[in-house]
Amino acid sequence: MNLTARFHAAGDVRLAEEPTPEPGPGESLVEVTAVGLCGSDLHWWSEGGIGDARIAHPIVGGHEMAGIVRGGELDGVRVAIDPAVPCHHCDLCGLGHPNLCRHIVFAGHGSKDGGLQRYLPWPTDRLHPLPDPLTDADGAMLEPLGVAIHAADLGHLAVGAEVAVLGAGPIGLLLIQVARAAGASRVLATDPLPHRRAAALHHGADEALDPTAPDFAPGLAEFTRGRGVDVAFEIAGTDAAIESAIESVRPGGRVVLGGIPSTDRSSFPAAAARRKGLTFAMVRRMKEVYPRAMSLVNAGRVDVRSLVTHRYPLTEVAEAFATADARAGLKVIVEPSA
Repeated sequence: MNLTARFHAAGDVRLAEEPTPEPGPGESLVEVTAVGLCGSDLHWWSEGGIGDARIAHPIVGGHEMAGIVRGGELDGVRVAIDPAVPCHHCDLCGLGHPNLCRHIVFAGHGSKDGGLQRYLPWPTDRLHPLPDPLTDADGAMLEPLGVAIHAADLGHLAVGAEVAVLGAGPIGLLLIQVARAAGASRVLATDPLPHRRAAALHHGADEALDPTAPDFAPGLAEFTRGRGVDVAFEIAGTDAAIESAIESVRPGGRVVLGGIPSTDRSSFPAAAARRKGLTFAMVRRMKEVYPRAMSLVNAGRVDVRSLVTHRYPLTEVAEAFATADARAGLKVIVEPSA
């Protein structure tokens, strides 16, 4: 039997024993060993949806995944699981934007069950074998790292660029490391939580500021030296973070919006953005970056392992969500096969 954790409504995730699924044509059956709880998962947990997308029927969540293939050509191989399955035939796929595919299937979204279950059938061509130095939890962390890489790509980072990362959750912490690996000369991080600011400094930020502190604006001005950073990445999902991103970036710079707000609208001071002539980019998941993510981790350029602060078996999935929702640590991993 297959143990599953299904969302039924906000705050309502239920365990159930279901028949083990059978892989279809072109699929492999994966025994899921590690699932990271993402910020978008927390929206499903705490709000019952993301923006205008709501829980329409009980669905298995989780899209940061790794596991072991059981049967078929990859039998016994440990893999990272790319949660996105584009059609590769529509106009957007043809233009090189598979993350925007008109017919995309995504784990834990819509009608497609995700990784919070013991066994998951998944397209074999979306499975990435893990090299021996990488653990299964490392494999699950490749998905948020991929989002960070895609955000950095959208930021058009140049060697020597100065960068601000607004929000030091797991993706923000990974983005700090990616920016450093891309040659950023200075990195500013902001977050209201002290342990996340400390993690930002540990992972390469030159300065970490509390956006709720009275001295935040002077601290921001001091770091940017009145010039402004070249690229600001908003990874917090709040209007206040967007405003700080606009404030921190130089005229002609770029603002990359990667946070997911709790409502379907975001707002920002248009006059400041217009006067600065800023370019905005929106992060939609990622493109085909798993090989790049794996190479960065395997080469020791990005540390994903120390970001994992909590682990839970699937039987304690509600506790796992409560811990992640409280922002008590950094990354929470659920281990369905434990």
